[in-house]
Amino acid sequence: MKEIVLDTETTGLSVRDGHRIVEIGCIELDNLVPTKNIFHVYLNPERKVSEKAYEVHGYSDEFLSNKQKFVEVVEDFLSFIEGKKIIIHNAEFDIGHLNNELSLIGKPKISNSNIIDTLELARNKFPGSGISLDALCKRFRIDNSKREKHTALIDCELLAKVYINLIDQKEPTFDLTEKNDSSVTLDPNRDYYKKIILPTKKELSDHSEFLKKNLKKNYF
Repeated sequence: MKEIVLDTETTGLSVRDGHRIVEIGCIELDNLVPTKNIFHVYLNPERKVSEKAYEVHGYSDEFLSNKQKFVEVVEDFLSFIEGKKIIIHNAEFDIGHLNNELSLIGKPKISNSNIIDTLELARNKFPGSGISLDALCKRFRIDNSKREKHTALIDCELLAKVYINLIDQKEPTFDLTEKNDSSVTLDPNRDYYKKIILPTKKELSDHSEFLKKNLKKNYF
C-alpha cells in the first residue's frame, strides 16, 4: 500500500489573512518503507512572508521571488498524491492551505477522507502529553537534530518514522511451519525496526518435546 507523507511551509498561519504556501514536501511510502519518490518545490507566494513565518522556516521574500507559482506545479503535485492516503501532522493547517491554493485556480479540493492526521493519532494515544513533532521524536527516540528550521522534507522524513511508531506497526508475522530461514532482516531503510530472529524447525521440535515432558511431569 502506498501512502504520502506531506508537509507545507507558508507565509503565515491563516488563509483568511491571505497567507500562501511557500514550500511543499512529499515522501512516498510503500508498505511503510520510504521509496525514492519524492515531490518537493519552493513556491513564489506572490506576497510577503510574515516575520513569524520567516523565523520558523527561514525562507525570505528574495529567495522565493524567482520560484515557480503553485499553478505551475499543481498538475505534477496532484498526480503525485493521486489515489494515495496522505499522512500529515496537524492536517487542518496543511490541507486548509492546499485547498485554498486549489480553490484560487479553480481546482477541486483534497478530500478529508484521504487524510490521516498524526496529530489526532498522537492526541488519542497520549492524552495530556506533548504531541508536537519534536515531542513525538523525543518520545520515540528519533534523531531530529537536523531540524534547526521547519523545512518540509526534513519534517516529512521525521514524520514518516513517527507515523509508523504511532500506529504500533508490529514486526511482520511469520508462519513458522513454512519458513526454512532462521532469521529475517527487514529493509535497511526501516532502521527503527528490530531484526527478528526466528527459531529453526529443530529448535521448535525440541521445545515442543520439552513442554510435553515437563507438563506431564508437573501437572499429571
